[in-house]
Amino acid sequence: MRITIKVGSNVLTRPDGTLNVERMEHLVAEIAELHKAGHKVIFVSSGAMAAGRTLVKNYSHLEPVAQRQLLSSIGQVKLIDQYKRIFDCHNIFIGQILVTKQDFRTREHYLNMKSCIHTLWENGVIPVVNENDAISVTGLMFTDNDELSGLMASMMDCDKLFILSNVDGIFDGNPADEGTKVIREIGCRQNVSKYMQVSKSSFGRGGMQTKCHSAQKTAASGIDVYIANGTRDGVITSLANSDDSFVCTHFIAGERIPAVKKWIAYSEGFTKAEVVVNEGAKRALLSHTKAASLLFSGIVTILGEFKAKDLLTIRDEAGTYLGVGCSTMDSDKARAHVGAHNLKPLIHYDYLYIDNDLI
Repeated sequence: MRITIKVGSNVLTRPDGTLNVERMEHLVAEIAELHKAGHKVIFVSSGAMAAGRTLVKNYSHLEPVAQRQLLSSIGQVKLIDQYKRIFDCHNIFIGQILVTKQDFRTREHYLNMKSCIHTLWENGVIPVVNENDAISVTGLMFTDNDELSGLMASMMDCDKLFILSNVDGIFDGNPADEGTKVIREIGCRQNVSKYMQVSKSSFGRGGMQTKCHSAQKTAASGIDVYIANGTRDGVITSLANSDDSFVCTHFIAGERIPAVKKWIAYSEGFTKAEVVVNEGAKRALLSHTKAASLLFSGIVTILGEFKAKDLLTIRDEAGTYLGVGCSTMDSDKARAHVGAHNLKPLIHYDYLYIDNDLI
């Protein structure tokens, strides 16, 4: 079984911001157990920024980007060194992989990353992945490590993704209210926005809303996703063994999608232009009963310049984001065909991803 495990900052840090080494040791022991049982594991770990705050005292005078670069650069060294010490106790090698969103901007970069993970797995090494915050800046950053973990799980065709936070899952109301319960199962097309809390952690970037969005997006690609409490003992083992008695939120996997669609699903930040479609095309694209390509007869206008095989953002006439697709031709040829019938599509269904939230 292939499993991606994402651990959030609030799991790895104490209230004062110092690393919770005892918790790290417990999580690593469970990961080591999976590894020795023959499972392939990707470990996506937050905590670099929090670790940096324990080492650097005078950084408040720096602008936010400079603060991020300073704290993450120093903190990542402390974080990975601590992991190495703990994994060494289990006689397991780890390999550090620091990535930015730009590393996934082309199919070539995407496949290079995939090859890297395969190489580590084949040599008995557990990949420890984190965003390269020292280089990432606004616009090039992942929403948070939930998005990154979803991308890694989809890329490596994992069976399960564990998103470990400091809460038991998605609640059906305010967790502080009496009688509020954890929602045990959520479909990948189920609307759960009314349950979302907008607060964020002290040390991480994301809140439960982004976790839920990333989880549903990943589940829609055919991967079972679990949001669970990483501060509870036995969490990883329980999730790996599908222990129904363990309280968490399980996002039920949808139908598996082809590998190229998985790449396109996470590539909306790298599109070169926009295509605006009419209501008929929108209905066809959003239908989950029949596969539909984007035909020229449904295109209203094309905004921007692009080449064949470039990624395009698809929107309706109100400006609502619908999805992403790979163009079959360049922008000059495409504009000449807008509104035409009986032509090959601008975006073929095999290279088209429609946002799951809209279906």
